[in-house]
Amino acid sequence: MKPSNISARTFALVATLAVAAIASGCSILPGSERLDVYVLPLPAADVSPGSPAPAPVPWALRVVTPLAAGGISGARIAVMPQAQRMSVYEGVRWSEPTPDLLRNRLLEAFRADGRVLQLSSDQAGLHADFELDGDLMAFQSEYRGAVVDAVIRFDARLVARNSNRIVAVQRFELREPVAGALVPEVVEAFGRAADEFSSRIVNWTVEQGNLAHAAGSMGVKP
Repeated sequence: MKPSNISARTFALVATLAVAAIASGCSILPGSERLDVYVLPLPAADVSPGSPAPAPVPWALRVVTPLAAGGISGARIAVMPQAQRMSVYEGVRWSEPTPDLLRNRLLEAFRADGRVLQLSSDQAGLHADFELDGDLMAFQSEYRGAVVDAVIRFDARLVARNSNRIVAVQRFELREPVAGALVPEVVEAFGRAADEFSSRIVNWTVEQGNLAHAAGSMGVKP
């Protein structure tokens, strides 16, 4: 069945306008939002002289990219201006998706600590005796009246790779007050919260890994 003359003329007009828009450098699609990119601030280097080197653990660890709730799984900087309402700061984002951001901060913390020398991430696919993974439940700023906190909540799991059994579980929650309401102040608060969070995770992982390794019951030879 042939299209009517009206339909044919309409199609020709639309095609002509589209070609003209392309030729003139115009776009009929909405422009993408320009976003300022923020990195998670790194902790200050420890320059304390005379500190003895920590004893390395005899097992290998893989740090797995955590699973994250939908509102914090991307690269936008999340905020809860009210209870039960999730939003994002306009015009800004993290340098990478939030789960990757947290995984990389943990890797940096383990390297700085120095006890886990056999360290890798899930991207490398190397041998590991244990895996550190978990669920990222919160990575956002939260308003409580006039008070704003940077909040990190993470349900951690340490898993023995040979047996695929969970060695230990622990919930970690950090709340760091934000000095103001500007985005750079929010980012700085996340940096402080991530420092304390990473320190707690490293100590917990080393402690639980050593216990499981000494027990010899998770498929890891002591």
